[in-house]
Amino acid sequence: MKLKILPKSQRKHNHYLVLDIKSEIELSKNDFTSIVWDGCIRFQGENNTSNFNLWTIKLIKSDEISFLNEYKAILRCQRDFEDEVRSSLALIHNVNRKRISITCIGISGTIKGCQKFI
Repeated sequence: MKLKILPKSQRKHNHYLVLDIKSEIELSKNDFTSIVWDGCIRFQGENNTSNFNLWTIKLIKSDEISFLNEYKAILRCQRDFEDEVRSSLALIHNVNRKRISITCIGISGTIKGCQKFI
């Protein structure tokens, strides 16, 4: 039996956050996703974080040479929860005793719209 696709009116509406990340450690997409989830769970709790529908779409390493690793990321979250996600990300400042800084550059309704911030 083939599964039915939900109509567009019943799907969850997503927004995409463009993030600037500076860290002392090398990050992979999975590492970054777990850092974001842990930070949101610590600040908002499990019940609220489950509503966020968080997922890392892209993690792009910068080519600039500096003493910190610099990345740009596109993070998906559910509409109307952008402020809660941004506040949770602002409170993340270290991972495994290494410094990390996550700053939100912009918010867009589509992935294509995020390209202007990168």
